[in-house]
Amino acid sequence: MGMMVEGQWISDPELKELRGSDGSFVRKPSAFHDRVSGDGASGFPVEAGRYHLYVSRACPWAHRATIIRSLKGLEGSISLSSVAPFMGSGGWQFDADFDDPLYGADYLREIYARADPTYTGRVTTPVLWDRERETIVNNESREISRMLTTEFDALAENDTDLCPADLRQKIDATIDAIYEPVNNGVYRSGFSTTQEAYEEAVTELFEALDYWNGVLADNRYLCGQRMTEADIFLFTTLVRFDAVYHGHFKCNIRRIEDYEHLSGYLRDIYQTPGVAETVDIPHIKRHYYTSHESVNPTRIVPKGPVLDLDSPHGREKIGAA
Repeated sequence: MGMMVEGQWISDPELKELRGSDGSFVRKPSAFHDRVSGDGASGFPVEAGRYHLYVSRACPWAHRATIIRSLKGLEGSISLSSVAPFMGSGGWQFDADFDDPLYGADYLREIYARADPTYTGRVTTPVLWDRERETIVNNESREISRMLTTEFDALAENDTDLCPADLRQKIDATIDAIYEPVNNGVYRSGFSTTQEAYEEAVTELFEALDYWNGVLADNRYLCGQRMTEADIFLFTTLVRFDAVYHGHFKCNIRRIEDYEHLSGYLRDIYQTPGVAETVDIPHIKRHYYTSHESVNPTRIVPKGPVLDLDSPHGREKIGAA
């Protein structure tokens, strides 16, 4: 792990700049916040072939954008490439199997430096890149996801609305509610360096999972009877949970498979056309278990668990009138 300071890479294998004084994990904010707009007023107009998504198949934040791109049918308009699963002291990297199709870079940090030679901050995925202006438009997953959902309809091959106007306030409130205890909670648990910080994070995580399991007893999806952005944001954490977070990050009070409603909900989202092909469990496991040396110094990747994401989910009648 590490970060860029004035355009230079500084290695920080122990995540020192992300550590609170109490041993808790503190996530730094994203740095690029420009927007692609359907009317072009932002300076980044919607154009087929203009934008490229740099992602990591392992990263749950990047996975949000990958799923929405697929569900909207934007594969022919927005190109995509993934970094390699292993992330060492040099940060996200490319290799022979996962290369940079635009510039032949060896590390993702080179893309950040191309956008801003004096950049200071972390090098994260996803990255929405503008080929024409050769710069990063945005590297905040929530903002990129909303752009893909609402601004690219003219290029979308599928009539999929994951953020309808009448539900937008509820969707945003739900995303806010799941972020800290669940999406970030698994990291707060796994990267804690004191017992107190870990127990606080993991307790909040499972209290939140218990709550949403209850919500899903009466609703097929988080915001009612239709899938929205909020479901995608929860799904990318849930699909990694039993394979990675349960063991690697010590989030082991329960598995998602142990939850009656969360487990069926996970399979329901996974089996939605366009989602399963974005999930790469071997890539995910290889990244987490080999890249976090401070958590797993042996870098041994476990063979299990066996995941049956294709079994019937039985959610069709949940919440139906």
